[in-house]
Amino acid sequence: MSMAVHYSSEKHDWTTPRSFFDELNAEFNFTLDAAASPHNALCSRYFTEADDGLSQPWTGTVWCNPPYGRQIGRWIAKAAQSACEGATVVMLIPARTDTAAWHDHILFNPQAEVRFVRGRLRFGDATANAPFPSAVIIFRPGGQG
Repeated sequence: MSMAVHYSSEKHDWTTPRSFFDELNAEFNFTLDAAASPHNALCSRYFTEADDGLSQPWTGTVWCNPPYGRQIGRWIAKAAQSACEGATVVMLIPARTDTAAWHDHILFNPQAEVRFVRGRLRFGDATANAPFPSAVIIFRPGGQG
């Protein structure tokens, strides 16, 4: 299987590397995993694909490693809006700074903190590191979506 297929949008539930999550969880103490499945949820409270996390309210301190397919912009917009409504949302996303979602919701949003990840992450049971750089985006409460 080629890496392009291995990381294609056909698979939506890549598991966050546990040690990577644990370090962020020690800082933020997450209360909700907004995009999970029963086998990869990182919080006791989580939304699955069947729950449709985009249609649910995100409250508290939220972890989100969203599906990396074409709908990722909707997840980023939801995170920014949830922060406007009082949540703290921490997302792990590809560092694709040329996309509309980055420009519309991250780069010029004073409530968004960007932390670029050094190196390439290895997700779940992948046999190789991701073929793209990653970033952690922290949307703090308040501001504009």
